[in-house]
Amino acid sequence: MIETGLRDRTVLVTGGAGGIGAAISRAFAAEGARVAVHYLAEDPAPPEGGEWAHVTPAVEAAVSLARDLGGVAVAADLADPEGPRRLVAEVAEQLGPVDVLVNNAAHCETPDTIDALSAASLERHYRVNAVAPALLIAEVARRRGAEPPCVVNVSTDSARAFPGQIGYGTSKAALEALTRASALDLGGQGIRVNAVAPGPVQTGWMSAALEEEVRGLVPLGRVGEPEDIADAVVFLASRQARWITGQVLQVAGGHAL
Repeated sequence: MIETGLRDRTVLVTGGAGGIGAAISRAFAAEGARVAVHYLAEDPAPPEGGEWAHVTPAVEAAVSLARDLGGVAVAADLADPEGPRRLVAEVAEQLGPVDVLVNNAAHCETPDTIDALSAASLERHYRVNAVAPALLIAEVARRRGAEPPCVVNVSTDSARAFPGQIGYGTSKAALEALTRASALDLGGQGIRVNAVAPGPVQTGWMSAALEEEVRGLVPLGRVGEPEDIADAVVFLASRQARWITGQVLQVAGGHAL
């Protein structure tokens, strides 16, 4: 049996309540980690001394998953420049300093083609997909505990060139550049920074016809499952990856090679 060294480590998974994020949260909990499930809520916090007037699906999913995993659910708007700082501070208060940061949360909208670009759309993509991860990495490094933390960013295997997804694709390319640059900046502190680049993963957005079409484009002959990505993230955060940093690992069945 492989000992990942993740037991009793504090793991923050942004966008950790659904799809790939939920699989990542479950995978770390299975290794005995303390998991903070981040989510975006319309009302980030209930009134003082009260409860939410209405429970949105995002809130319900995050709270339910965190309860099942024995962790905590933490809301934050990562488009807010102060969101990352508040998020890391709240996790540290509830579970201790963050040992593993997984930058999984992402903003994606349509239309996102070059002929439909707007400054507002680009700004939303970059705030969540590139700026927030950078601020989160800096804050986790600043508030580190006794052991150096590590970071795993979640990109896309189409970051090099993503036609039809200009804001999303280029912001993910920026995330990959951030991975390499921050790995160099923080390596002297023993902090590792890596990324995974998923291919097409079925999280409910692909119809049967589209899934069949995509299957023909993937050399390994199937679309991805959230657990495929979660296993790679856990590996990069584990003891087994202790001499790996600044890398972008494609987890895509050979798609986009």
